[in-house]
Amino acid sequence: MNHNSIYEDLTIVLKRVKNTQILFKVLFVLLVVSFWKIQILEYQKYWKKSEANRMREIMLSPQRGLITDRNSVIIAKNIASFKASIIRENSQDLDGSYEKISYLLNLEEDVLRKRVERFQSVPLFYPIVVKDNLTQEEIARVEARQLEFPELMIEVEPKRFYPFNTFASHIIGYLQEISQEDIKNNKYSEKGIGDLIGKTGIEKQYESILVGKKGKVLEIVDSSGRKKGELLRKEPINGKNIRLSLDFDLQKKAEELLDGREGAIIVLNPKTGEILAIASYPSFDPNKFINRFSPEEWQEIANSPEFPLENRAIRGLYSPGSIFKLAMALAALDLNEITEKTYFICNGSILIYGHPFSCWYKPGHGPVNLISAIQHSCNIYFYLLGKKLGIKNIAKYAKEFGFGTKTGIDLPEEKNGLVPDPIWKEEVKKANWYPGETISVSIGQGPLLVTPLQIADFTALIANRGKPVNPHLVIQEEKNEFKTPITREIQTKIDWTSKRKLFEKVIEGMWKSVNANGTGRFALIDGYNICGKTGSTQIVSTSTIEKLGKQRKEIKTHSWFTGFAPKDNPKVVISVLVEYGGMGGQTAAPIARQLFTLFKEKYD
Repeated sequence: MNHNSIYEDLTIVLKRVKNTQILFKVLFVLLVVSFWKIQILEYQKYWKKSEANRMREIMLSPQRGLITDRNSVIIAKNIASFKASIIRENSQDLDGSYEKISYLLNLEEDVLRKRVERFQSVPLFYPIVVKDNLTQEEIARVEARQLEFPELMIEVEPKRFYPFNTFASHIIGYLQEISQEDIKNNKYSEKGIGDLIGKTGIEKQYESILVGKKGKVLEIVDSSGRKKGELLRKEPINGKNIRLSLDFDLQKKAEELLDGREGAIIVLNPKTGEILAIASYPSFDPNKFINRFSPEEWQEIANSPEFPLENRAIRGLYSPGSIFKLAMALAALDLNEITEKTYFICNGSILIYGHPFSCWYKPGHGPVNLISAIQHSCNIYFYLLGKKLGIKNIAKYAKEFGFGTKTGIDLPEEKNGLVPDPIWKEEVKKANWYPGETISVSIGQGPLLVTPLQIADFTALIANRGKPVNPHLVIQEEKNEFKTPITREIQTKIDWTSKRKLFEKVIEGMWKSVNANGTGRFALIDGYNICGKTGSTQIVSTSTIEKLGKQRKEIKTHSWFTGFAPKDNPKVVISVLVEYGGMGGQTAAPIARQLFTLFKEKYD
């Protein structure tokens, strides 16, 4: 008998048993963690899925608030509309149903597929809007085959409608479908896929006020997604209405006068800052954005060479040309560099820093003082003024007058403009400032850039003899349940209201420009005492102009006019910019005259 077998070595067996125990422990821990993840961390996800087998949550869209002009003319409202959505969870074979569904909805199959694939990452029980603005025929076809296509759902939604099409489109803005990025970032907390949000204009600026709050319905459904009853209904809360300061007639007239000419027009109440009209051309029809379209269609509009979506009044950047001479005059008076009796001689051209500079009037204006220099827009006078002031003083006062800074109008994406100085050039251009550049800036040329609204805002400051205003579009009424945000605090280092006499001298020159055969004479209305200033912005260099002139090619500048009326009790400011319009007095001033005429008929 072999006694050694009694004491067989069990080390390997014990090791295997131990490893097996460890394996089972690890599997047990993984199982517990998995259950914890499902029941605790992802409780909501699986609860919604299980509930979706017997309940379906339908969100009810609120009526978006109306937008009206100052006289309650409705310029943005809502109409009833129907949309078709797909709930992928209710489909047994969605891929095989695309062809039939596209036929029912009069939709190309590729478009339908792309629409659904765009939202692949969202839960299957979420309805994906595939077509809106359904016709009665399309609705009937879907309803008649509801049992065959339980994944298709027809919903009623209030649809935004702009009854006057392109009217005030840059002010009102447009709606567009919310992006998945916005949803992920919780930018709009109560919004979901398929919802429309304000993307520009008043629709965006006051989105939270206009939109209201959604309601919801909890429906009991069967395994095929068919409705069997309701458990809960919560009605939506409609958005609040907004009343704009716009005057329908003035806005319409401004758009008509600008039609076919790229540019911008602003009509402003200088006492309150209320905007009576903002026109920008080319314009667009915001109704086109309501129907959900493909990214390709959007790119076609956004990349149009005419830039119809760009609001030139607040985003167009232009050299102010001779309009800037008003700022130069006020700066020189405040610094005591000149008085209204200071004369310079204009011979049509002058040599400064070794370079020739020309007046727009080649024969020359002869001896001119401040008032006649404004009246006739003499370049030589302001070249010499610029040499006296220097670029640092020019930049300082330009910023005092609001240039280079947003006006704070209650519209999104307003631009700042640019006031150049040596520091700016060093930082941006990596170059030194040359004295000759100061001479160009002194008549509103060079890298100096402004928006048309900044020009209107500056003109209001002059009309008010130094009192600034906040340009705005929404009228704050006592009955309103919301407050209009003030997006700019007016802060100036100089108390301009104590310097009324300085403004009176400049205003006298502006009055003569219109009423005493000055450059603004085509804005004249007998007995209305309009004060104005013209401007023409040179687009190419003087040498290029001379070269093209020899080739008998016409060179047109941007055309400016800005002014106010009446002189002693200003009620309205009108600023006009026409791109490539030629001389300001010949193009922009007559446009302003027609608007002054209409304002006078309505309000005087």
